[in-house]
Amino acid sequence: MTESPAPPQWRGQVARVLGSGLVHTLYAARAYGREHIPDQGPVIIAANHTGLLDGPVVLSLCPRPSHFLVLKQSFDDRLFGPILTFSGQIPIDQQQGDRAALSAALEVLRRGDVLGIFPEGGRGRGDLAEAGKGVAWLALQSGARVIPTACLGTRKTGELASSWPPLRSRLVVDFGAPVDLQIPQGVPGRVRLQQVTDQLRSALATHVSQASERHGIALPTDVPPDLIQT
Repeated sequence: MTESPAPPQWRGQVARVLGSGLVHTLYAARAYGREHIPDQGPVIIAANHTGLLDGPVVLSLCPRPSHFLVLKQSFDDRLFGPILTFSGQIPIDQQQGDRAALSAALEVLRRGDVLGIFPEGGRGRGDLAEAGKGVAWLALQSGARVIPTACLGTRKTGELASSWPPLRSRLVVDFGAPVDLQIPQGVPGRVRLQQVTDQLRSALATHVSQASERHGIALPTDVPPDLIQT
């Protein structure tokens, strides 16, 4: 695998501190289940994805510094690109099967830090009807604990993928208990990867659904209109 240096941890710490102040100033944001995140050791924050601010909100409310895998094209934005780079986020090209990004993500985990990833791969309904294999692969390679995470309130039905929630909106990040993975033995690697992927998708979908009901914040029922292929 092509080697790619992981961003230094201090960048994630600066991003968390500054982001937390900004998020709490602009929104009625609150985190639940922070005690589920181990104080030490590699952790994968696996979150659902509905709106533009999911990454910044989850990163800001996570109790430990974290680095998120973010779509490469986001780094081309003249405003947000430099912020993403400075804050230690990791660009990933989903179209090309980005080995360099996975290498950097794995390095973050192997040094005992926190990695954030959106298994759905892009903004949508956030219900985890589908999920990619990246979380499972990284968990199997690193032994990291996987924290199912619900991010709620960042986009309502009918709003665009690029929309921002109204100021002082209620935003919730709910961190669930680490997933107790049942890793199959004696099966081909592809079968093992798929089975672990299915376990994680199911656990995350269940956590998101329960968190949505518990906090009274509905998931959007649509894919953002500007992302629908015509």
